[in-house]
Amino acid sequence: MLHIQILRDNAELVIERLKVKNFEATQIVHDVLVLDLQIRNLKKLLDDNLMIQNKLSKEIGILFKTGKTKEANQAKEEIARLKTEEKENQETLASKENAIQELMVLLPNLPHESVPAGKYAEDNVMVYAEGDATPFENALSHWDLVKKFDIIDFDLGTKITGAGFPVYKGKGARLQRALINFFLDSAVKNHYTEIQPPYFVNKDSAYATGQLPDKDGQMYHITLDDFYLIPTAEVPVTNIYRDVILATSDFPIKNCAYSACFRREAGSYGKDVRGLNRLHQFDKVEIVQIQHPDKSYQALEEMKMYVMSLLQQLELPFRVLKLCGGDMSFTSALTYDMEVFSKAQQRWLEVSSVSNFEAFQANRMKLRFKDENGKTRLAHTLNGSALALPRIMAALLENNQTDAGILIPKALRSYTGFERID
Repeated sequence: MLHIQILRDNAELVIERLKVKNFEATQIVHDVLVLDLQIRNLKKLLDDNLMIQNKLSKEIGILFKTGKTKEANQAKEEIARLKTEEKENQETLASKENAIQELMVLLPNLPHESVPAGKYAEDNVMVYAEGDATPFENALSHWDLVKKFDIIDFDLGTKITGAGFPVYKGKGARLQRALINFFLDSAVKNHYTEIQPPYFVNKDSAYATGQLPDKDGQMYHITLDDFYLIPTAEVPVTNIYRDVILATSDFPIKNCAYSACFRREAGSYGKDVRGLNRLHQFDKVEIVQIQHPDKSYQALEEMKMYVMSLLQQLELPFRVLKLCGGDMSFTSALTYDMEVFSKAQQRWLEVSSVSNFEAFQANRMKLRFKDENGKTRLAHTLNGSALALPRIMAALLENNQTDAGILIPKALRSYTGFERID
């Protein structure tokens, strides 16, 4: 959530910057500022009211002692009137604070000044590419390969649960576990602390990282307990620091976590959703950083380079895109997407997003720190997929298929215990 002071100081700038995200904020910003002024006026009235009540309360005792009973009783009546007025103003204040909160959560994060304009994925800017992205001729897609080698069963998953919940078997399950361990071990070697978080979060946690209300329809909701299944480990891991005040010496905070992830939205049609391309349940290793505001963009670049190093070790052709305003998430200030090339599907598959949220999430969750001058400030939060497994698995299967089976990249062989799937 944007800090109200940003709107007070730079309303026009907020409106103009959000146009980069194709979001028209004029009316919301206007309404917020009107409510903000009303709230500040009400708070002043309440302060003045209390000051007068305190003054009269002190005078009443003196008036009774000096025999001025009539004046004392008049003062008591005035205090009663002020208390009634105070209660009415407090109720009005609470109503207006709820109204301004409901408006503020509708405003997306401001995009960084370097974010390119654009509406669609086609408007994203490629900043790096590596590897051979030449398609294979007559190659099998991963949904055919997994049937051939009996390593993932989509039909069985549909029988047990429904579409988008595959069952991994044999070497498919072992490859999945190998990828998880490889990603976690790599993160720990890069000074991330491993966390094993809950898979359910409460409403406060989902709100704090921006999933609510923006992605309410995409999350699985357990209505009886009012819990949400996590769409990414970012949610529980970042919420570790909700309502926390850090010291500057605590930075940087670097955590990683493996989790299953759950999302209702499974895409639209055709190849976009077939096989492992889009699932309702999938595995992912997430990296999260809590950073000093002065160093968050340096941290973002380091996270980007780290994810690139994982793709290099897996020997996958990949590219890095800086997302345009229209393709960015509600909460992000700047996002890089990493995509691997699927040589059988002959298309790019997104496998990671690395984002800086600046103070947007921190403001929602009251994640603060005391700077060197003792001033309390909002921290910056960042996160990235390192990596999401389904499309990595798809690309590994398709890109490494040979007549003798599917070759396992060297970096994974000590984790799988085998060199090929055959």
